[in-house]
Amino acid sequence: MNAPFQSRTAEPLALPQPYLLFLGDTQNPQFAKTAFGLRDWAGELCIGEYGVAGCGVSTGLPAMTPRQAREAGARALVIGVANQGGIINADWVPALVAALEAGLDLVSGLHARLADVPALVAAARENGRQLIDIRTPPPGIPVATGRKRSGKRLLTVGTDCALGKKYTALSLWRAFQARGIDTDFRATGQTGIMIAGSGIPMDAVVADFEAGAAEILSPDADPAHWDVIEGQGSLFHPAYSPVSLGLLHGSQPDVFVVCHSPGRTHIVGLETFPLPDIEAVIELTLMLGKRTNPAIRCGGIALNTSDMTEEAALAHIAAETERLGLPAADPIRGGAAFDALVESCLGAA
Repeated sequence: MNAPFQSRTAEPLALPQPYLLFLGDTQNPQFAKTAFGLRDWAGELCIGEYGVAGCGVSTGLPAMTPRQAREAGARALVIGVANQGGIINADWVPALVAALEAGLDLVSGLHARLADVPALVAAARENGRQLIDIRTPPPGIPVATGRKRSGKRLLTVGTDCALGKKYTALSLWRAFQARGIDTDFRATGQTGIMIAGSGIPMDAVVADFEAGAAEILSPDADPAHWDVIEGQGSLFHPAYSPVSLGLLHGSQPDVFVVCHSPGRTHIVGLETFPLPDIEAVIELTLMLGKRTNPAIRCGGIALNTSDMTEEAALAHIAAETERLGLPAADPIRGGAAFDALVESCLGAA
């Protein structure tokens, strides 16, 4: 369980905002991806950044001490580092204690838990602050019922892990908002939860309760309301397919968008497993998704073309749109292709 002075019921975690981003002693920007993700997608929630001796990375936000950040309105320090092993370095602890003493809660998505560091537990108790380990699901998650809920839902699914499901969901959510549509982004991973300020870490939920967690993540809503749900894993992934299936059944999406990286040929980290093709993902998602929503449909394809030139990316997007008979786009590149994908998702759901 989380720190003893914080309790939650079976509902998505809500985070104290805005944030001071903690960069630790990070030298490699790749290990600060959580901080950069927050800067890029929730910049209005980020007051500044804070590092310790040896830090060689910057998000470009103002450098602040915890006390300065608290005076500027910050309510929590977020560990913006995703280092190898997901550890809390001993050299960070004095800085984290200083944040608690300054009146900030601590938020972490690392595998190592804040609540397992005695100095942090003691400082949090003494100062009446919270230690929030994102990878701690709420207690009391129910078994899924399969009951159809009101409102509309979109789920991002993938041909593999780590190819843009979160960025696609965030892009669609913002596009829906720009069109004046009542919508929420529903986060299912640690960085997404920090961006949204709430959510459920699906990779930490016991398998039997995955679909139940997805049900409470996107509850009954106004018939015109859209929940855009961040996908996890892939139905074709030899290791991570359970979370993908639980999300699919529990989310009961009206629409799903397939996320794919064109240059990828095999499952990342499992090179003996070829990547499924987009058509196979559509077919399997429709077959399994109809179990809890017979009206499920594919809204289109989100392509991660970050390793392509602009010319090559646009040509590939056009070719895939024609080949599949569905709108394809790179959500980060945007443009007319992405507008077409958005309109397809909003069509007769």
